[in-house]
Amino acid sequence: MGNPKQKWTAEEEEALRAGVAKHGVGKWKLIQRDPVFNQLLFARSNIDLKDKWRNLSVANGQGPRDKTKITKPKANPVDAPATPLPAVAQPSTAVVPSSQDVVTTDVVMLDPSKPLPEGNNAAKYNAMIYEALSTLKEPNGSHSGAIATYIEQRYEVPQKFKRVLSSRLRRLVEQDKLEKVENCYKMKGDDALVTKVPPVRQKETWPRQGQSIGYLGDTVEEAATAAAYKIAEAENKSFVAAEAVKEAERVAMMAEEMEALLQFATDCYEQCQRGEVVLFA
Repeated sequence: MGNPKQKWTAEEEEALRAGVAKHGVGKWKLIQRDPVFNQLLFARSNIDLKDKWRNLSVANGQGPRDKTKITKPKANPVDAPATPLPAVAQPSTAVVPSSQDVVTTDVVMLDPSKPLPEGNNAAKYNAMIYEALSTLKEPNGSHSGAIATYIEQRYEVPQKFKRVLSSRLRRLVEQDKLEKVENCYKMKGDDALVTKVPPVRQKETWPRQGQSIGYLGDTVEEAATAAAYKIAEAENKSFVAAEAVKEAERVAMMAEEMEALLQFATDCYEQCQRGEVVLFA
């Protein structure tokens, strides 16, 4: 049998509280070795300190999860700066930058203040496609990738331009304005159509909405599709961020439990080294 347990005195409890405030929860060996608290706690073992602290925490209404509140005192309101600090966005509510904000700076031939819209400028897209096909002049037609590369090297386009380009090419084929041969596109008939399409000049201002009324039905459908795609992408990123937060919390909880288990095993080993009997409930 171990040594008979003596009732804790008020001085010992106060020394235990001060030791935890100084060294933290679970640092029982450091508290015992501290000369300030050793003169009051020399007769207590690590298990005694741990059990007594748990009883004090339960008596004060603190759970095991509240130990971090002891080692991290709140900041004094008097020390707060007079000038309010700017608010910092939390990781879970970070705003995903829109693809419209990404601007390429290598080749800029249009007005940077008016980026290429995806919805209400179908005529401009068509003009770019006609210009690319007439310039490339491939006998069997040009692939959509080659057309996109030609346009991206000369004009400022949105990040999802290839997706919009595929839609416009498909629409022009349905309108019998282009001919699709296998996976390539070429002009319909002779080159007379090219002369009818005005080229897109450098820094040319975009036409107003009233000038593209004939393409309103097409552009509304494309704008709705693009908006749905962006919403789905934002929701997916939000879900991934939430799952990452849950996983981090789970790993932190596992680490905390393993630390407590390791401390318990260390205390049992030290108690056995002193010849004391360890009882497991």
